[in-house]
Amino acid sequence: MNTRETLLNGLKQGRGAWVSGQFLSEGLAMTRSAVWKQIRALKEDGYEIEASPRKGYRLRGVPDLLLLQEVRDGLTTRAFGQTQALYFLQTDSTNLRAREMAAQGAPEGTLVVAEQQTHGRGRRQRVWFSPPRQGIYASLILRPAIAPTEAPRMTLLAAVAVAETLLALTPLEAKIKWPNDILVRGRKIAGILTEISTGMDAIDHVVIGLGLNVNIPAIDFPAEICTQATSILAETGAPFSRSLLLRRFLEYFEYYYDIFHTKGFDPVLQRWRALTDMLGRRVRVDMIGRQHVGEVADFDQDGALILRDEGGRSIRIFSGDITLL
Repeated sequence: MNTRETLLNGLKQGRGAWVSGQFLSEGLAMTRSAVWKQIRALKEDGYEIEASPRKGYRLRGVPDLLLLQEVRDGLTTRAFGQTQALYFLQTDSTNLRAREMAAQGAPEGTLVVAEQQTHGRGRRQRVWFSPPRQGIYASLILRPAIAPTEAPRMTLLAAVAVAETLLALTPLEAKIKWPNDILVRGRKIAGILTEISTGMDAIDHVVIGLGLNVNIPAIDFPAEICTQATSILAETGAPFSRSLLLRRFLEYFEYYYDIFHTKGFDPVLQRWRALTDMLGRRVRVDMIGRQHVGEVADFDQDGALILRDEGGRSIRIFSGDITLL
């Protein structure tokens, strides 16, 4: 925790009451002038802090920003979001920034978060709508000791964590659509972008990107996606704390990641099955140069979709665009 985070924590512990400048100065081992400079910096970040020469300072309001001190406030993870983190008001893509950091040796659990992406991406180079301060655009670096063939499991882990977060914090009935989408009432509210870097026969790192539509009004979605996308605001009619959502996602993700490493993938897969409504559904799978139509029979230990086609054959599918029929 840096000096500014420690100061902010002291103000928050006051729970809206006055905290004397002398108390903060002594607690931080800095001059009262230095405390004032940190207070001014917090105000520039959007914190509402009242100052009085006789009473000191009190916190009146917290900005709806994904500032690291807000994301980490109460975060219970061991590594995710704790080891190293980078915050941007704007960047092209958090996944790109995370991949750069991973290539330079950033540790597992490193978090990259942005208020806006200018070139947000989904699977197959699709654009991810990323308006400023209305969604969660974040990427996490993993360094799992697994074979490259096991990488799809990381997408399923992340999807479970997103669905659990929405179920725990909102009234929404979130469902997972294989392999990387989270839907509410059939519309996409979140997506996962997984990118890996491999060595000879092992993974060097995995970057998990999360896009979650939080406070985007329904009328603001571009015409090309307005019938397929939704947000927490559009579904509930009320804005929601983005920092709380991101914090809970990191906690759920690390929880399931630890289960994966200690108990294997099966407990995660069982939860994944419980959080999807695709089993038994008729779907069309569009792949490069091929198309399959059939019923979703299951999802296997490798994260593949098992499709029973119209001829009764079972087909393992690792990648493709799914349309529910």
